[in-house]
Amino acid sequence: MAWGVVSLMSLRQEFVELSEQKTVSFSEMCQRYGISRKTGYKWLGRYRKQGAKGLIDQSRRPKNSPEKLPQAREQLVLSLRRSHPRWGARKIRRLLKNQGERLPACSTITALFHRHGLIEPSNQAKPNWQRFEREVPNSLWQMDFKGPVATLGGPAHALTVLDDHSRFNLCLKALPNQKGESVRQALTETFRLYGLPNSMIMDNGAPWGGESAYPYTVLTMWLLRLDVGVSHSRPYHPQTMGKDERFHGTLNRELLATHQWRDLHDLDGAFERFRQQYNFIRPHQALDLEVPASRYQVSLRSFPETLPMIEYDPGVTVRKVQQKGEISFRGKIIKVGQAFRGYPVGIKPTSIDGTFEVLFCRQAICQIDLRNL
Repeated sequence: MAWGVVSLMSLRQEFVELSEQKTVSFSEMCQRYGISRKTGYKWLGRYRKQGAKGLIDQSRRPKNSPEKLPQAREQLVLSLRRSHPRWGARKIRRLLKNQGERLPACSTITALFHRHGLIEPSNQAKPNWQRFEREVPNSLWQMDFKGPVATLGGPAHALTVLDDHSRFNLCLKALPNQKGESVRQALTETFRLYGLPNSMIMDNGAPWGGESAYPYTVLTMWLLRLDVGVSHSRPYHPQTMGKDERFHGTLNRELLATHQWRDLHDLDGAFERFRQQYNFIRPHQALDLEVPASRYQVSLRSFPETLPMIEYDPGVTVRKVQQKGEISFRGKIIKVGQAFRGYPVGIKPTSIDGTFEVLFCRQAICQIDLRNL
């Protein structure tokens, strides 16, 4: 993945922070980000000595000096609030604390916002829903579309992928459509950078869902071949993918509702800047005001450029799926879905007499009950 002009700073910071976690070898991290080890060590060394300042080619404005008047700190808080009108006192205070600033209490900051007319009267506390999350990064990724998003060049569709454990945004990409091939290309780029998750969850619509009896598509079949488990959210229950839904709300409030874009490329640049801020700068209330990057680590499972062969354990009956998405088993014609046509599936008995699981790679895609056929 080449480092372009738009995403240069965000990728440099992402690279050095994830490299410090030492989840995979430094050589592999450099390979995933498309840079040489020499370049990688250069940015890592500068970051260790100077922090984020070391990642740019020109000097930044220095931190506040001890002689600064309280009025200067007040203006700094107001400036951040105007830049991020949806961020409350706790988020802004935590951000400035991370930058080494000495700040007053949240109540003082809130009063400051009120004095300057920067608080919307309708703002109310949200219900405190019980939260569930996976215990480690890359155990589960949530994926969905946010859109369409209007641009002067036509509508775009925002593909979003979020890590369930850390809320780290792995993919925020403006696509011209919601077709499976477009999603596959975006996911390939994401997998090359961060590695493979254990599983992914998505809703029941195209391009990753179909009719309820045969929910798999060509796209999800490709994920199964990568040994990425696939599941779908419950129909009409958006809370199943609540973390990605919440990310969509944040994206809409802090970016989409307040800006316009020329075309897909212009929107993608805005997405890259927003993603950098969301992952590394914006304190997240559900993470005790830590940033998502503080809880994320790249996957130990690297993306294979060549798909692995489809193999089944000894004792598993293998059948090739025909053009109509059907297989023949014990004199019966059974439909397993057209997404698998031309590929071998495995048939494995269950603990219940007369019932069998149909496997594609390692995932059960349907069940056969010979007693009801």
